[in-house]
Amino acid sequence: MSDQISPWVRRYAPLVPGGAVLDLACGSGRHSRHMAALGHEVVAVDRDPAALAAACGPGITTSAIDLEQQGAAWPFGPHRFAGIVVTNYLHRPLIGDMLASLAPNGVLIYETFAAGNEQFGKPSNPAFLLQAGELLALAAAHGLRVVAFEDGVIDSPKAAMVQRLCAVKPEFPREAALLPPF
Repeated sequence: MSDQISPWVRRYAPLVPGGAVLDLACGSGRHSRHMAALGHEVVAVDRDPAALAAACGPGITTSAIDLEQQGAAWPFGPHRFAGIVVTNYLHRPLIGDMLASLAPNGVLIYETFAAGNEQFGKPSNPAFLLQAGELLALAAAHGLRVVAFEDGVIDSPKAAMVQRLCAVKPEFPREAALLPPF
């Protein structure tokens, strides 16, 4: 895994309003550190204690939780986070509870592998690959407004088929979603 911040996360992170941010399946904390540098208190969650040790830093609270464990319950309450960042992770049973934890003006930044990634290697298990339009459908089903979406092949940090979504809750002000041009 790369230590570089995803260009997708870098681009949309400034939209996250003040407040706590959840970095779900944070790995070694590349996005946790980025969000903390932007002034957010970050809750970094992963099941790997060694990865969490690398994610520690100012403004970051780490939590070792295996959310895929049999009987695991979502540990966060509703409207808890101003932003949720998820990269390279998909566990569909969590999505509804995760989105309920987004504040009324919160921002979801999501990027993970999609069907077709098999041609590039792992992950190749359909359980870990988004289907065509799946992130858009999830956003619509949960009342999120899509700010940006991509579905295609990336070359860096390695070739992969991905879907990327930045979506906001209904109370997010439309004028705040305007970013400077590329």
